[in-house]
Amino acid sequence: MDFMEKIIKIGTRDSQLALWQAKTVQQKLVDLGYKTELVSVKSTGDIVLDKPLYELGITGIFTKTLDVAMLNGTVDIAVHSMKDVPTALPIGIRQTAVLKRAVTLDILVHKGLDFLNSEGIIATGSLRRKAQWLHKYPAHEVVDLRGNVNLRLQKLEDSNWGGAIFAKAGLQRIEVLPKNHIDLSWMVPAPAQGAVVVHTMIEDVFTTEAIAKLNDTTTEICTAIERQFLRELEGGCTAPIGALATIKNNLISFEGVLFSLDGEQKIEVSVTDISLSELDDLGKRCAQEILSTGGVELMKQIKTELK
Repeated sequence: MDFMEKIIKIGTRDSQLALWQAKTVQQKLVDLGYKTELVSVKSTGDIVLDKPLYELGITGIFTKTLDVAMLNGTVDIAVHSMKDVPTALPIGIRQTAVLKRAVTLDILVHKGLDFLNSEGIIATGSLRRKAQWLHKYPAHEVVDLRGNVNLRLQKLEDSNWGGAIFAKAGLQRIEVLPKNHIDLSWMVPAPAQGAVVVHTMIEDVFTTEAIAKLNDTTTEICTAIERQFLRELEGGCTAPIGALATIKNNLISFEGVLFSLDGEQKIEVSVTDISLSELDDLGKRCAQEILSTGGVELMKQIKTELK
């Protein structure tokens, strides 16, 4: 088929951030001369707002619906926040492109910072953010917060909370970053935070070739290390895990952490100035270092507490 004739159907969730991501991919494809169409698909994660993510008993809750739509041919590609994507992809689906990464920082959107030195309430739906916050502010209470970015900002506005934690990239992308925020540079981000990934069907050669042109190699390398670290540590269980790989002057640095759910225990690993030639299994090796220094016991404890 002449590539100018085929229309690439882009699957997306209907939240403002998901649409931003899908439209960004759409624009890049249009710039390359491809025809595209956006197809909105609703996910269970968007519909069930009263249960914390980890209670839904599924990793990849936001990605599953789009994967199903791809597998049954409703859409040709799926666009995801990479940090939401399980480390094992469904059979028949492949990671084809990772877009250039945005800022990886977590931020605190707040109503004034006086509460930091006393008792306070912080909101987040993330085990990783909760554990790191409690590690630094053990006197605080952390409450669950779910929903799309706009809904979470509104819930914060309507609450008695001191603040809520967000990924800076998401708020910047849809231009809702409030002035009253601070960067949490001490908080280790989720593996692949700030990155957008595009999946295609393995046997769909045309679409896979088109999407591969959008790949950013630096982001692909860094997120691969972080996700390898996550996969080795997690073993199918959700846990408070942070990871960040960066490349500077062709040298890689990596920081990884595992926390207990209450934030009291912290096991960390960091390596600097690793050459690209020594990249093999870097994430896996770092995860094994954490597992061998108390991580195995801590993961068992987390799994028990989450049951």
